[in-house]
Amino acid sequence: MSSAAQGPDRALEAAHGDGYECARAWSALTAAHARTAGRLSIALARSCGLTINDFEILLRLHRAPEPGLRLGELNCAVPLTQPALSRAVTRLAERGCLARAEVPEDRRGVLITITPVGRDLLASAIPVHSRTVREVLLDRLTPAEQDLLTRALSRVAGD
Repeated sequence: MSSAAQGPDRALEAAHGDGYECARAWSALTAAHARTAGRLSIALARSCGLTINDFEILLRLHRAPEPGLRLGELNCAVPLTQPALSRAVTRLAERGCLARAEVPEDRRGVLITITPVGRDLLASAIPVHSRTVREVLLDRLTPAEQDLLTRALSRVAGD
């Protein structure tokens, strides 16, 4: 029986082998990310008035060493353009969640730190984030699959 007679999916798999599997893996990853991010976006906005990027900014700054991070350092961790990141930082600063300070040795540099208000907001957002990620993603996996997913994605991310 020819591969075309086995159906279009089988013919495509046979013709492209590993490339097809790569495409399937990519498709599954992006679909899982889109589904999880969509649910996170709704949950964080409703409960805390945060976007996913706001949450990431607060989380990165909470984990940052003193005296804080420069915008460029934050830009490496948050997937936004520099202008969009600047706007997000400005919005969070206007809400009292972040503070900005000049870098003593660089008059153009600005250090960004999380404030107590930002810490409190992050503390209220973390359970929402955790619950949503568990419901949408992790609860669908066995504990062994969760561990494998974490280890595999951490390696890909370079952690």
